[in-house]
Amino acid sequence: KGAPPPAPAASAQNLAHPPEVVLTDFQTRDGDQYNPVKQQLERYATSRYSCCPQLSSVLLCPDRGTGELPVEPLGVPPPCTIRPASPAPRSPKQPVRGYRRGAVGGTFDRLHSAHKVLLSVACVLAQEQLVVGVADKDLLKSKVLPELLQPYADRVEHLSEFLVDVKPSLTFDIVPLLDPYGPAGSDPLLQFLVVSEETYRGGMAVNRLRLEHGLEELALYQIELLKDPSHQENEEDKVSSSSLRQRMLGTLLRPPNKRPELPAGLYVLGLTGISGSGKSSIAGRLRSLGAFVIDGDQLGHRAYAPGGPAYQPVVEAFGTDILHKDGLINRKVLGSRVFGNKKQLKVLTDIMWPVMATLAREEMDQAVAQGKTVCVIDAAMLLQAGWQDMVHEVWTVVIPETEAVRRIVERDGLSEAAAYSRLQSQMSGQQLVDQSHVVLSTLWAPHVTQQQVERAWDLLQKRLPETLRARD
Repeated sequence: KGAPPPAPAASAQNLAHPPEVVLTDFQTRDGDQYNPVKQQLERYATSRYSCCPQLSSVLLCPDRGTGELPVEPLGVPPPCTIRPASPAPRSPKQPVRGYRRGAVGGTFDRLHSAHKVLLSVACVLAQEQLVVGVADKDLLKSKVLPELLQPYADRVEHLSEFLVDVKPSLTFDIVPLLDPYGPAGSDPLLQFLVVSEETYRGGMAVNRLRLEHGLEELALYQIELLKDPSHQENEEDKVSSSSLRQRMLGTLLRPPNKRPELPAGLYVLGLTGISGSGKSSIAGRLRSLGAFVIDGDQLGHRAYAPGGPAYQPVVEAFGTDILHKDGLINRKVLGSRVFGNKKQLKVLTDIMWPVMATLAREEMDQAVAQGKTVCVIDAAMLLQAGWQDMVHEVWTVVIPETEAVRRIVERDGLSEAAAYSRLQSQMSGQQLVDQSHVVLSTLWAPHVTQQQVERAWDLLQKRLPETLRARD
């Protein structure tokens, strides 16, 4: 500040995002758009970094005298404040000191403006090294819609690109954060920690742990939360990754499958989810919007009913003692035979799943005969049975496991242990989402679920083949 830029480096450095504008707080009373300082700044920047053509430079305060402070227009405060939370806050006119090494942590899912403020402040404070903890594994379980979190490797990649662009001179050590303390709780070389209003107490806990282990406290710098003016009623009022994940519900996450072997004029969705997820309620909402719904449970009942295509094979495989006196298959007895016995379960599914798939295809023909354009197969075992091969899109309904257990206990009268055991025998929500095109959730109020389904349906109509849209 107050001096010309230093001499250019020997070679230009490539950044993930080539700079388009270069800013400086170099002070001059010369307001000329093309003054020598700006020209020299542009030459310096292009010699150091691979910049966009026609790079422009901006003097932030060309007419301000030395020592004067900028005035916020209309009394509006800046979007964030760098203030030390410990020790006592100093006057805003005092310069923020620098430290050799510091730390910052977070989930950093879908890097957004609030993340960038937090990270930029950390880069300002650090002079040599910045340790960045990225939440993983157990720390992700309590997140809203954890199934939609970006994989750890993707989050690290985007984080690394941003940090290098912000301050290429720093050494960045990006590590998995597996507990609330991370390296900040044990690294004796760290000197500061950047926190938000929400994580300030966590920063204090880190310092208590350091004192217990004979380490010096970290200087805590607290960043104010950024308000999100476009948040919805079920979203946080701050800029957050949770809200971004909620906005993904009902949207297309990957291209649909091409299924030329399916009935012409019919678009097929496979609807699945863990037990208690509210999958059937979603199916009902889709039916009310015009979809033809195939109930997977009803397919099973038809398959092993007396005279059904799976009845005799099941009786031959498991014996006549699974029958009621009237000849119906006793589902409880059959279930006790296969529950916890993978070999016996495979025997049953090898019989049932192909038969049920055939019945499902017959119902698809009925949907076409009724003039329907969208058919939904509502089946908990959709992916396990390999039925993703006969749908254009897989739609999955997700809820937290704890909520699923609560619903199962309330609905089926099971103990919590039995409910957990049932869930453990199924594919997890994450495994289902990893193979899904659209994700929905019944976690919030019913009208929020309805809004999700209507949004998903409207978006589906826009991507239906043109021939199907014409029929509608």
